[in-house]
Amino acid sequence: MTSSRSCRIARVRPLFPATPNEQFFVANDAVDFASEAGRNWTVVDSPFPGSPANGSSAERPGWHTGAEVPEDSFTFLAPSVPANVFGMAHNTGQPGRDLPAQAFHKAATSVIGPGDAIELASDVGYVDPEAELTVVVGRKVRGLTLDNARTAILGFTIGNDVSARDLQRSDELWISAKSQDTFTPAGPWIVTDLDDSELSISIVHNGRELRAASSADLGWKVDEILVYLTSFMTLHPGDLILTGFPAECARIEPGDVVTCRIEGIGELSNPVKTASWE
Repeated sequence: MTSSRSCRIARVRPLFPATPNEQFFVANDAVDFASEAGRNWTVVDSPFPGSPANGSSAERPGWHTGAEVPEDSFTFLAPSVPANVFGMAHNTGQPGRDLPAQAFHKAATSVIGPGDAIELASDVGYVDPEAELTVVVGRKVRGLTLDNARTAILGFTIGNDVSARDLQRSDELWISAKSQDTFTPAGPWIVTDLDDSELSISIVHNGRELRAASSADLGWKVDEILVYLTSFMTLHPGDLILTGFPAECARIEPGDVVTCRIEGIGELSNPVKTASWE
């Protein structure tokens, strides 16, 4: 559930006319995301001050701070341009908590937005999607504690930790399994002030809803993950932290559509196709 103070923030690209590499940030505080109010957004300044990659493009007619823009006038991009993307290994339930916290790095270049295609090479083998509650870091931080970890969070989005299982077994660092181009869909927006303690998480695969789980099923919780990561490195505005996948998944192949659902945030849908570079 979202609190009365929550809002959505999205990184978007105007459609009329569409200009490559253009980006603006928009916000919406409507409680009902599907309502008319929920589909009309306000252009805002970048929520990532000091991050050149997350700066807004130059203003143009109808796209200036405070301007109202309808949802059909833009396309949603990934919610940020991260310097770092992390996932959490073995982070389900007590068995995960019984092991030391362990993160893995995903290439920032693997991030794609809503509706973008997950591309699979012909020799990639068995590939699973993983719907994950994803932290969006709001400021540069190092050495967080449990008392102040929440101050680093701008909000939460949906991440899909696409994973090549055959490669995961043969590559002990998981680089080839987790960091392939298009293997980190994220979006469609950031929800601020979200109570992340018990949110339903699930996947819809080609229209079939798989068994759901809850963010309560994560072994290491959000605050603890932030303390762990910042104990050895600096996090930067726009960084994404995928917290783990406790629900059911199913193999994806070209022609499929995978939708990740998280309560209080919404849905992230991506088609699957054969890699364009082959």
